[in-house]
Amino acid sequence: MVVRTSYPFLAASFYLSLAPAVHSFASYANDFVDPSKILSKTFPPTTIDSQQAIVSWANELATIGPWSVVQKSYTPPTGNKHDYASFAPYWWPDCSKVGNTTALTDEQIWTTCPYVVKDGEFNPDVRVLVNDIGSFGELSDAVLYSALAWAINGSSSYASAVNNWVKIWFVDPNSTMNPNLDYAQMQRGPNGQKGTHTGVLDLKSMVKIVSGVLILRDGKAAEWTSDVDDGLVSWAKAYIPWLETATIAIEERNSTNNHGSFYFNQLAALQILVGDKDGAKKTIDDYFNGIYLGQVTADGNQPLESARTRPYHYRAYNLAAMITNARLGSYVGYNAWNTTTTKGGTIQSAVDYAMAHFADEAASELYPVVGAVASTYGDPDGKYANFLLKNAGQSYPSDASFLWNQPLSDSGLVDTTNAALLAAPGVSWTTWMLWYLSCTVVMAFSVLDF
Repeated sequence: MVVRTSYPFLAASFYLSLAPAVHSFASYANDFVDPSKILSKTFPPTTIDSQQAIVSWANELATIGPWSVVQKSYTPPTGNKHDYASFAPYWWPDCSKVGNTTALTDEQIWTTCPYVVKDGEFNPDVRVLVNDIGSFGELSDAVLYSALAWAINGSSSYASAVNNWVKIWFVDPNSTMNPNLDYAQMQRGPNGQKGTHTGVLDLKSMVKIVSGVLILRDGKAAEWTSDVDDGLVSWAKAYIPWLETATIAIEERNSTNNHGSFYFNQLAALQILVGDKDGAKKTIDDYFNGIYLGQVTADGNQPLESARTRPYHYRAYNLAAMITNARLGSYVGYNAWNTTTTKGGTIQSAVDYAMAHFADEAASELYPVVGAVASTYGDPDGKYANFLLKNAGQSYPSDASFLWNQPLSDSGLVDTTNAALLAAPGVSWTTWMLWYLSCTVVMAFSVLDF
């Protein structure tokens, strides 16, 4: 039998071979993406894989939403589902002295049994009937990645989706969240039917939402409407006073560990959103001349995080908050990157320490902060890129954060010749995918030539 291979088949095979593998989705603890850097579209050719990951992640998250606090089956103590609610994750019931003679229902356990804390031990029932925290986390990721996808390929569908999601969570009176966290991370039990200061952490990823909104706002996306922008700003202006004056919010602000660090992330981002850059600059200054001074020792250790039951996780967690605060500061003209703590530590030394003391199960949490430090302080000897290559493997240039953590070496892993072809001027990812699909059709018909 004579085998004949058509030229269209060869061409299709070649172009399909250029399509980079998509990196699996990751939800970072927090990050602020400077909209001006994204909108400049001066992406190095080595970021082509990370761009595809962002578009893929945006598509994946879009299948999950929309999200709203009123979707939960649980009703907060006020009887109003518009109130955000969550349960403290490390608190467990102790029903040994309740005196019940029959099995208690879940709701009876939540209100009758005393609860005790077990640090680091996640109670799996905290998200069974109330998962506002999970919904908000997915919302924040979806807003960020869809806005980035819009900036990458210009597709109106991404900007339109963000507009709709933000409207549902923050603006539409039928589905909006009341601007407070009065019932966040309730400890449950007879005296635990109200929020605690740790619950303020639940909205830490407001920074991601602000990043996404700024990209669309500053990029003048037609689908980002003025009524939704105005409504979101109005919501934020109602929430900021709660964040600055509520007892549990003040307690969170005064927390000296990662909880305090993330508080300043949230407040500064919201101040930027509403146009109060002076307020945001003061907030960042309060952090770096406040609790930050006691967070890092001379050798880079973070004692408050290292003392926890999962030190590898918590060191990376607080680093994400530190770096986010520094990036928010840079955005409003405040340079905090070389601020030294009372004991002589810096953000960079804290990352170096975490790199030298990590566990495999928490290594992935370090990757975006290592990239952030490399892009900020430089990586002349390749220490940070080599760490990523050794531990994250050859896929690290296809992680989404690789796009905004630039300059950062790709360790020669990305074929920039192919990247240049795929990212040719005027060729969007939408155009590329249409070509990809066309090639697939050509391949199918070419099989007939065999």
